[in-house]
Amino acid sequence: MSKASVSSYLIEEPKYSFLKELGLEKNNKGVYHGVWTGNGETVTSICPSNNTPIADVIQGNLNDYQNAIKELQKAWDVWADIPAPQRGEIVRQIGDALRAKKSALGKLVSLEMGKILPEGEGEVQEYVDICDYAVGLSRMIEGKVLPSERPGHALLEMWNPLGAIGIISAFNFPVAVYGWNNAIALVCGDVMLWKGAPSTNLCSIAVIKIIQSVLEKNQLPGAICSLVCGGAEIGSAMSKDTQLPLVSFTGSSRAGLQVAMEVQKRFGKSLLELGGNNAIIVADDADLDMVIQSAVFACVGTAGQRCTTTRRLIVHEKVYTEVVERLKKAYTKVRIGDPIEPGTLYGPMHNKQGVELYLKTIDEAKKAGGKVEYGGKVLEQPGNFVEPTIITGLAHDAEVVHRETFAPIVYILKTSSVDEAIKWNNEVKEGLSSSIFTQNLGNVFKWLGPKGSDCGIVNVNIPTSGAEIGGAFGGEK
Repeated sequence: MSKASVSSYLIEEPKYSFLKELGLEKNNKGVYHGVWTGNGETVTSICPSNNTPIADVIQGNLNDYQNAIKELQKAWDVWADIPAPQRGEIVRQIGDALRAKKSALGKLVSLEMGKILPEGEGEVQEYVDICDYAVGLSRMIEGKVLPSERPGHALLEMWNPLGAIGIISAFNFPVAVYGWNNAIALVCGDVMLWKGAPSTNLCSIAVIKIIQSVLEKNQLPGAICSLVCGGAEIGSAMSKDTQLPLVSFTGSSRAGLQVAMEVQKRFGKSLLELGGNNAIIVADDADLDMVIQSAVFACVGTAGQRCTTTRRLIVHEKVYTEVVERLKKAYTKVRIGDPIEPGTLYGPMHNKQGVELYLKTIDEAKKAGGKVEYGGKVLEQPGNFVEPTIITGLAHDAEVVHRETFAPIVYILKTSSVDEAIKWNNEVKEGLSSSIFTQNLGNVFKWLGPKGSDCGIVNVNIPTSGAEIGGAFGGEK
């Protein structure tokens, strides 16, 4: 949001001293390319738990962006000449620097984004893990030597860096998504310009300050990892910029389509991580204790604001009633509160727009014949808190069921067979994550096979949310 007209900021309170440990101040510059600057709009970062200002950020304008691009190109001339294993050593040091700041940075993620503290620290750990993974890759960048049809010749295939890449990340994972891109791109010899979500600018700045310390210690250009905080005009400039041969975008399908089209117009490359209308199928032989535990985690984690959140629970008619009743009971035990406090299991929506979307969607579901089995209301307390919600009674192909809603709402659907459930899983336009709970090997192999789930992530007896850095992550539609 634009600069707040209040005098009290959380960064000034002793309780939040970890913010200053991360190098943050009441007023922060939001552009970095070896030096910190910023000449754009001043925005205030707001804590979703109480809607209190945390600190201000001076974002970048288009002139700042152009300056960053110039410095980025200069930095690549240095970075590309460094051997890949030595680049891996820099990434190793970045991982160590993140480890040292894991607690403070995890608290910032919790404070600014709104996810519970274990999830905030988990984001930082995921960045650390991908750094470890990338260090190994830095000594394993392969090529091929192929026989030639010409006598005395050989064919050589080798990988070279793209150069400068753009990274646009979303509010729900303000640290980890950048980490996925950053660590891998660095060992490949790329430099990068990052634009995080404007509502999590402080997370972006804190991460870059950690990286800055490593680059400076090694006498490397800070612009290797450049940052321009800003809104849509910066994202649009990145999409259109031929000096960024690859743009990695994480966010909504609508915005992702715009980015992809702009990048394609200039024959650039795009890497997209978009939405998901993810389903869990519960077969009649499923371990229901495992189902309930997993469903709660997947439906209410991050207050339903993960791209891998479970939004549809497709349950066999033989166990449908038991699953509904047990899930309702489990929801009553979810501790709602300040996400930064130990023991909290469920925090707020990230912003007021999310609350409005939640209410609008529930109203639409009711009008379509849905029954709210649990939740459905905004909590009367400071912050953007809503009740995790369970809705039954809707058709599997209802418009509201087929539309991804970034909120803690799950639709429970009754099915007569696993075959029917698989068809319902596949009939939505998104194809990110999916899961089946069953003890029948026939169901498992059907689910994993060519006529099974059409999603990029296909799970068995585990939730739809969560991923491991060693395997592929992404959708199929």
